[in-house]
Amino acid sequence: MCFLKSLKQQVSCAIVILISIGINTHGMAQFAPPAGVEGTTAIKADSAVFVDWVSSADFQPGWMNIADTTLGFVDFGGVGEATGLADNSVVSLGDGGQMTCYFTVPLADGPGWDFAVFENSFDDTFLELAFVEVSSNGFDFVRFPAISLTPFDEQIPTFGVLDATKINNLAGKYRGGFGVPFDLAVFGASSSIDVNHIVAVRVVDVVGCVVSPFSSTDDEGNVINDPWPTPFETGGFDLDAIGVIHNQDNTAVDELLACPARLFPVPAKEYVTLAADLPLESLVVVSLCGQTMWQKANSHGEVIDCDSWPSGMYFLNCRSQGEVYQLKMVKY
Repeated sequence: MCFLKSLKQQVSCAIVILISIGINTHGMAQFAPPAGVEGTTAIKADSAVFVDWVSSADFQPGWMNIADTTLGFVDFGGVGEATGLADNSVVSLGDGGQMTCYFTVPLADGPGWDFAVFENSFDDTFLELAFVEVSSNGFDFVRFPAISLTPFDEQIPTFGVLDATKINNLAGKYRGGFGVPFDLAVFGASSSIDVNHIVAVRVVDVVGCVVSPFSSTDDEGNVINDPWPTPFETGGFDLDAIGVIHNQDNTAVDELLACPARLFPVPAKEYVTLAADLPLESLVVVSLCGQTMWQKANSHGEVIDCDSWPSGMYFLNCRSQGEVYQLKMVKY
């Protein structure tokens, strides 16, 4: 009997430990770290990967404080601040405010990231977040599946801090000058939108209040906790810009087939070989953050040493006979 009792106690303890491990593992889940840290997905504002920016927009400002509407709406910046390059000139959305952005050429799903959203946070921890949605017709929008693993048992105060590694698919997780990238491939072929014809991107402020009925929730039903309240004219998410990486111009099949160069293997580990059908006047490899990793002029083929590069996606820009081409490469 004593043996059985001891065995039951051991089993019970094991179950408790396993449950605790499961809970803690979820709580410690890691997403991409802040800009400048190895493994980040942050893209620098002046990166060569961007081919277009917002051309026009519609703005619906949110409240300075959704729990006290007598303060009125935010009033800092306007549509003009959301258009053009990321330059730290922003429009504040306020609690629940939204900006619907349009482009000269519809966005399309290419290899890797397709666009990036810029906010103006002054450091890596004071983060104001926003949902991101896309539409193929300008009326019906679908939302990127966002995840927030920040504990919500206690409200993040007005000037409180967040950990970027607990946040995924939410705009605002990186400091000013670095965009949060989004990949249209997450929606798949069964989505209600056409990922190769995105005419609008909508940015919707996350109300970071942890108390119902004002709280926002992520794709898993977690309450999203971010600095709140921000009862100022500059309250809520501050939209700087949206940079386009892939649109219908640069993902056209005939353009991709026309590229005179090829990379293999993909992904690469230590070396990647470039083979070209035509002479290449210039070659440059840049990271997602815009850092030049390797470059050379006048080549017909190269073996590129990428062993020391951090894992991630890179872009090879090459020029041949007056035409510019771009190839994607992945280092693991």
